[in-house]
Amino acid sequence: MTPADLAALLSTVTRTVVSDRGLDTSLVPESVVVERPRHADHGDYSTNVALQLGKKLGVNPRELAGWLVEAFSAADGIEKAEVAGPGFVNIWLAAAAQNSVIETVLTQTTEYGKGDEFSDKTINLEFVSANPTGPIHLGGTRWAAVGDALGRVLAARGAKVTREYYFNDHGSQIDKFARSLEASALGEPTPDDGYAGEYIVEIANKVIEAVPDVFSQPQEQRRETFRSVGVELMFDHIKSSLHEFGTDFDVFTHENSMFTSGLVEECIAELRANGNLYESDGAWWLRTTSFGDDKDRVVIKSDGEAAYIAGDIAYYRDKRNRGFNLCMYMLGADHHGYIKRLKAAAAALGDDPDTVEVLIGQMVNLVRDGVPVRMSKRAGTVITLDDLVDAVGVDAARYALIRSSIDVNIDIDLDLLAKQSNDNPVYYVQYAHARLSAIARNADELGLKPRLEHVDLLDSDTEGDLIRTIGDFDEVVATAAQLREPHRISRYLESLAGAYHRFYAHNRVLPQGDEEPGDIHGARLALCAATRQVLRNGLDLIGVSAQERM
Repeated sequence: MTPADLAALLSTVTRTVVSDRGLDTSLVPESVVVERPRHADHGDYSTNVALQLGKKLGVNPRELAGWLVEAFSAADGIEKAEVAGPGFVNIWLAAAAQNSVIETVLTQTTEYGKGDEFSDKTINLEFVSANPTGPIHLGGTRWAAVGDALGRVLAARGAKVTREYYFNDHGSQIDKFARSLEASALGEPTPDDGYAGEYIVEIANKVIEAVPDVFSQPQEQRRETFRSVGVELMFDHIKSSLHEFGTDFDVFTHENSMFTSGLVEECIAELRANGNLYESDGAWWLRTTSFGDDKDRVVIKSDGEAAYIAGDIAYYRDKRNRGFNLCMYMLGADHHGYIKRLKAAAAALGDDPDTVEVLIGQMVNLVRDGVPVRMSKRAGTVITLDDLVDAVGVDAARYALIRSSIDVNIDIDLDLLAKQSNDNPVYYVQYAHARLSAIARNADELGLKPRLEHVDLLDSDTEGDLIRTIGDFDEVVATAAQLREPHRISRYLESLAGAYHRFYAHNRVLPQGDEEPGDIHGARLALCAATRQVLRNGLDLIGVSAQERM
């Protein structure tokens, strides 16, 4: 019985108790809150439903808890229940009900942890979207890991997710990039507002290789060559780095296409027609303050050039035209203003502003020997995705970037991630899977198989804790999807690995020496197989490999 199953059962029983007492059953929630107590002697699970309902029903919570305890104790799958404190109810599951989660996992295998509550969502998940003016820096690398993991989690709960990269190939930053490449090729100093670093030299040389006669071209044509070829080469590098990092995109949309397709002009015409665009001081302004923004935004500048938001508006409309009913944007720490801006743009176009959802991520710092790592030989001034992968590998990099909430700055200790010890979180989790894989191989050599018919023998504290932790997985994934917090998967995996390591330290899984295989060995093999499956499912959700050997 999973926590979700128990919550539904307790809700049904609570409704019956309330009805039998002639009280208002509409106050009973469809699913009551159940939690794992901190101490094993407080039961397998605990609920505060009596505290929640007592005042609303006009009943002393402890008296209500007493009624519920009597009813809960008689319910299928519950061994006993007790009143605790001012009205908490502690619950012990019957062995068969508790251990049934093992069969659930081994039956569902890779489907365990999946659901369908987001099946009505067609989500455009846009993340990274770094300018193709240099390698992906650490902030973009964090989004590459978290965005990919979030897409996996949402898809696991039924959403149709399209991962999209918005290719910024329009505007002044691209012009600066082209001038930097040209200057490097000519042996001239980097422009004051340009880009520096080894990668500029490498890209410039590749442009010359691709277009040997570039220096015989007129200056304007030459600049355009460095721009078009250079951007393509840089973006090829970005896509290659992301792919090697385990992050692939379904769609790459060019910012420039918003202008060349005429969509920007169409949106501007629509906003003028519906009165949400007005002229002032020679510029055209969007009435974003009418939809919750702190100030109106210039869409067309006084010189007739489109402001950046013009492309954003068209891009949002493009996503909606493609059938997405939720447009998620994952942006950096300096983009808080975009939340109200994008929601206001959606509302100005006649949409529900909640069609737009913006996630803001905080900064990443690297530390080695207790000292911040700040410089990159390749990029000149920043640490890149490639630098991080070179230092610690893909799995450690992804895990370290995903395991913390995006709301907080994180320090990544390169020394720690390089260690093969339990202090290293990714090693701790992967080692649990590798140890379980070794047990499975050894069991095969002995001709032993997991035996579900004997799982009722699993009654020790460490076995029960491991089983209940396995049972938490479905709810953890559902919550991670609901709150857009894939770091919950990582933290859960560490808890599961810890529960397994404690189980392993106190229970012999395979017979030793001349010991005859018994029913308990088959039962523990079933528990190990379920644990291994859940570890694999969880690691897959965050794009980290489940190691067979370490």
